Amino acid sequence: MPVLEALSLHPNAHAVLAPALGLRADGGCEPVAPSHAYLFHGPGGSGKRELAREVAAVLLAQGSADPASAQARALAGSHPDLTWVTPSGAHEVLVSDIDEPVVAAASRTPFESARRVFVIERADQLGEQAANRMLKTLEEPPPFVHLILISDRVADVLPTIRSRCQAVRFEAPSAQRLVAELLDAGVAQLTAEAYVRLGLGEPARARELAAPEGAVLRDRAQQLVHRALAGESAASSPWVALLEAVKDRGKRVAQELEERAAAEIALHPRREQRRVESEWAERVKRRRRRVETGSLGLALDLAEAWLLDLAALAWDAQDLVRNSDRLAQLREDRELGRGDDARALRAAVELVEETRTRFTLNVGEELALEALCYRLERMLAD
Repeated sequence: MPVLEALSLHPNAHAVLAPALGLRADGGCEPVAPSHAYLFHGPGGSGKRELAREVAAVLLAQGSADPASAQARALAGSHPDLTWVTPSGAHEVLVSDIDEPVVAAASRTPFESARRVFVIERADQLGEQAANRMLKTLEEPPPFVHLILISDRVADVLPTIRSRCQAVRFEAPSAQRLVAELLDAGVAQLTAEAYVRLGLGEPARARELAAPEGAVLRDRAQQLVHRALAGESAASSPWVALLEAVKDRGKRVAQELEERAAAEIALHPRREQRRVESEWAERVKRRRRRVETGSLGLALDLAEAWLLDLAALAWDAQDLVRNSDRLAQLREDRELGRGDDARALRAAVELVEETRTRFTLNVGEELALEALCYRLERMLAD
């Protein structure tokens, strides 16, 4: 999607970025003075990352000897003056992610463009040490440096970082547009509507659920609650199947990264390959852990949603049900155990939330999920 067309979907972003990039409705460009630092924020999946790459491509094309080539390479992620930082820590952006790739690199002149552009994902996960390393670069960058920070949770971005950037707000697509997108991807109408409801305004969450792995995770989370209501947790061990789905997602991501690692390692001189291989191994380990942590959080969200939907039916509030494509299964579960007891169901949601808190304390995942299943069964089964 052309950058101007993409910006038109986000009024605030259009108001801030179109003039800064010198973009007119007819596609022309004029000399501009864009900000040295932007903070792109909005719901996950709202298009911030795609627009960041488009904006970076425009910035690098301006003043280039071959603008079309510069823009194409920036969009492909192969422009030498574009640095894209993703957190390597399981839960935070590390100092090593920022120090050499951004702080040190920002002091060096561009390779071929008139500018250098640095894009940093998950700015809300910048710890104090990493943030402090960036402050001088944000306050007094060289004139050729532009930084784009991206965050799904702007309130969690440190004030010292937030105050030094020009905020650019991105809007989530409407429910109707997101449903239409899922329909185009082959998702059935009722299921697409349920995914959007379960996404709670996060387009990325709805798209994640629409993927095959997301559908499996949803089924496993639903079964966890179903077995507790039926008093079958001990016999079926539903936490095992749920954790398998979580681990499978991590394994898939790790395999993809390992393939990328092998290709990159082969490009380095033999004397450097061991170091690069070690760096990639650590990156794969952290990325896999991040994916598995996110998947486990999503699974708990889905279990809570099923419990809350049962409570909504108990309160005769069907319009609040998020699993709207599975009303028949919800009604079946309502007949099991205390599936019609709204108070018990709300207390069960609190048990899930308590388990989520335990994970932040590095409690063993399998043990915590097993305990959750038995506690849910004691609360919900007859």
